[in-house]
Amino acid sequence: MGGGPAKEHLLIALPLPEPTSLLASLRAQHPHLEIAYHQSTRDPSNPPPPTLFAKTTILVTFATLPPNPSTDAPNLTWLHLFSAGSNHIQSHPLYTSTDITITTSSGVHGPTIAEWAVLTRLVESRKYNHLLAQQRSHAWQTHDPALANVRDQVGATLGVLGYGSIGRQVARVASALGMRVLAYTASAKDSPASRRDGGFVVPGTGDVEGVVPEGWFSGLGREDLHSFLGRGIDWLVVCVPLTEATRGFLGEEEFRVLREGLVERERERERAGFGFGVQVEEGSSTTRKPFVTNIARGPIIDQRALIAALKDGTLQGAALDVTDPEPLPADSELWDLENVVVTPHISGNGVAYEDRAFQVLGVNLERREKGERLINVVKRERGY
Repeated sequence: MGGGPAKEHLLIALPLPEPTSLLASLRAQHPHLEIAYHQSTRDPSNPPPPTLFAKTTILVTFATLPPNPSTDAPNLTWLHLFSAGSNHIQSHPLYTSTDITITTSSGVHGPTIAEWAVLTRLVESRKYNHLLAQQRSHAWQTHDPALANVRDQVGATLGVLGYGSIGRQVARVASALGMRVLAYTASAKDSPASRRDGGFVVPGTGDVEGVVPEGWFSGLGREDLHSFLGRGIDWLVVCVPLTEATRGFLGEEEFRVLREGLVERERERERAGFGFGVQVEEGSSTTRKPFVTNIARGPIIDQRALIAALKDGTLQGAALDVTDPEPLPADSELWDLENVVVTPHISGNGVAYEDRAFQVLGVNLERREKGERLINVVKRERGY
């Protein structure tokens, strides 16, 4: 009877005021979509009415889901998450008991989180807190002994544990600072094609071709992990998703391997005659020590082991935007350790987030209409 293709029903349910200009753009670009907006609530005791999802074929949300997908959303074929990960919905029946396609907004955080990571690393390495204390006390101390061991990042090694969109942007910026980069992934990346970033990339950022690292490591076994950690890493940035395989991934033994690898690298440089001017002796407090940054999820690190390593000198310091648990209890030692930066899971915050998440949605809508493979598809068997 004609009338063109049947309209699909796209429901956007977010705890944000309706983004009218973004929705107008979506409607203009995709006239066959019937788009509805629902401002959801973050209060779990006030769930949306089940009838909200009745006609929905595409759902865009953080975590506003039909309680019973088969009866509440019988037409749903695609869930697009406004978050970069899916771990927060992995106990929901939509994830566990359906084959509905799930995509994420992975890639939108790269620039913002990379800036946080580099900022907090340089705050420590440049002794900024000490300098800020001087400013506040109106002290002009040109020859301050506390600043005698400040080093720049040229020649230092960055280890990126999880070379996804965020890790690639951290690597890009670190490389510009003169650092060498080592990448670690769950599966082997042994060809140029496998090293490409196939997800969403903010233009002008990241490492799309995978050419920044000078070394690639892979595997989820302890031996594989230790091979990577023992390569003389000055700065370890944790970017892996939280899965059963990565829960407790870094603990006492891993911090020891990380430290010993850096000490051994310094010994080799001293023997070769081009060290950093620091005599390396076993147990010396003046040797280089690794710095750990976690922007992934708190439970990836054994927090008790982390605190012990920070206190006994195994680690130089840490920057933590995620902890275990969250919120971090007020009586946690992490708050008061001088070599630790703690922020409340805000490294990805920025005014560009909403626009970029809609860009990911737009890319996938176009791909879907052309019959092409979607980007950022969650593989349930691996958890991300």
